Amino acid sequence: MDEQELIERIKQGDEMALASLMKIYKDRLVNFLYHSLGDYERAVELAQETFMRVYFRAHQYRPVGPLSAWIFTIASNLARSEAKKRRKVNLVSLEEVASELRSDGVGYDPPAASLSRYLEQALNELPAHYRLPLLLKDLEGFSQEEIARMLGRPIGTIKARISRARHILRRRLEGALRGKNDGGA
Repeated sequence: MDEQELIERIKQGDEMALASLMKIYKDRLVNFLYHSLGDYERAVELAQETFMRVYFRAHQYRPVGPLSAWIFTIASNLARSEAKKRRKVNLVSLEEVASELRSDGVGYDPPAASLSRYLEQALNELPAHYRLPLLLKDLEGFSQEEIARMLGRPIGTIKARISRARHILRRRLEGALRGKNDGGA
């Protein structure tokens, strides 16, 4: 059964269809929320809340884009609300970003644990309006167009925020790595 059939059955109150949808998206949602919040238990709770909202708001879904974009929009909104409550969001490292930074000419290649620590700190310091589009793009693999629809922002804004987030991360990591090089010499 494809996703369109699942959402139609969910609209009719079919809990088995919801269970099937959960099997498809649960791991990705928990992973996304965990990287957004840095708290696994809370990520699992918010993933469950996401599916509850999918179930009770299925009638609001309009098939103008992929179902995954709608589901991740709900999860992203929950993550933003949670971040506002906490005011301090801890993130775990994104190896994709670390790899990109190394390929962009950062001369020093520290041990993986050290690079992860620098990256985690730099991600923690990114404002949510930069961090969320970057996570959706680099961690979840959504297109910039999908992210724009999810976050309700123009595509140009999303492109700029992703670019700016990468620039900020690159600059902070290069500075940290230069400092480590200078301190160890």
